[in-house]
Amino acid sequence: MTLFTAVSDSARQLFLLLKCINFAQKAQVRLTKEGVRFTVEESRVIQGIAFLEEALFTSYSYLPTTNNQTEEDEVDDTAVFQISLTALLETLQIFGFTENRDRSAARDSGYGGVTGSLARGGPGQAFENRVLGMKSVCRMSYEAIGEPLCIVLEEAGVTTTCEMVTYEAEDQEEIPLQRDALALRIIMRSSWLFDAIKELASTSPSRLTIAASPSAPYLMLSSNGPLGSAAVEFSKDQQLLETFHVPKRTVNTYKYALVKAASRAMEIASKVSIRGDEQGVLSLQFLIEVAEGRVSFIDFRFVPFLPEDGEDEDDDGTDEGQSQ
Repeated sequence: MTLFTAVSDSARQLFLLLKCINFAQKAQVRLTKEGVRFTVEESRVIQGIAFLEEALFTSYSYLPTTNNQTEEDEVDDTAVFQISLTALLETLQIFGFTENRDRSAARDSGYGGVTGSLARGGPGQAFENRVLGMKSVCRMSYEAIGEPLCIVLEEAGVTTTCEMVTYEAEDQEEIPLQRDALALRIIMRSSWLFDAIKELASTSPSRLTIAASPSAPYLMLSSNGPLGSAAVEFSKDQQLLETFHVPKRTVNTYKYALVKAASRAMEIASKVSIRGDEQGVLSLQFLIEVAEGRVSFIDFRFVPFLPEDGEDEDDDGTDEGQSQ
């Protein structure tokens, strides 16, 4: 009996979602009755999670084996393995799909004259049929633990079958976020966060400082680099910050390159939930609108930068900035 089978009417849709966490070569895959969870991490300081829920597939079946467990045994109803994420993405675009970057009709992003790249045409545009073009049906199956992950792609009468080698799962712990001890919780349009991160890149920064306060400046992203310093400030206007919960001032610094790894998700998402706990762990949860009114979530978590002994942490304030 096949352990897992799923059919999607759009391989491109799967490609766009998994592309968001493509910052490492391998991904840990967890099969559940609710969907497929892909987790990518690097050096235990960044994690990206894409959960493809059952509703994203036209058909979905997961039949875990009990392995003769008794009622007293803890039943593990998941299967976990690793695959090459790079190879999976290449497979999903085997029919020559390329991301449509030539969007028309630029729109004002709403602050400082900066125009967001995905703001042109809106984030949901990436999943519209006219952008995706001809659909490629994707069939996925996994016979048993240790077997290859089989992917069958069909488009315009052409069928391609790929068997991907699976690897033994590694011990992988989720970067903990203390949900009962949040220092900040902000919901905003994802394109504005994308624009801000892109704007700060002009200084070639190594670190990104995020400061939030119950009084002005309410939310500020700043960076320092060999080419200077820069900052982007957001006002508390509800049109900018849909949700703003910051009990007291909090400042944390992260490696800029790690946060930038979430740029693809920032670019195609509609909204982002920014959360940070009292230990400085940062969570970015992106809401991505897919076809037919469905939504999917991409999660990133980051460990804060901790300066080594004798190393001064960058000042979180800057002399120049852009205001929102």
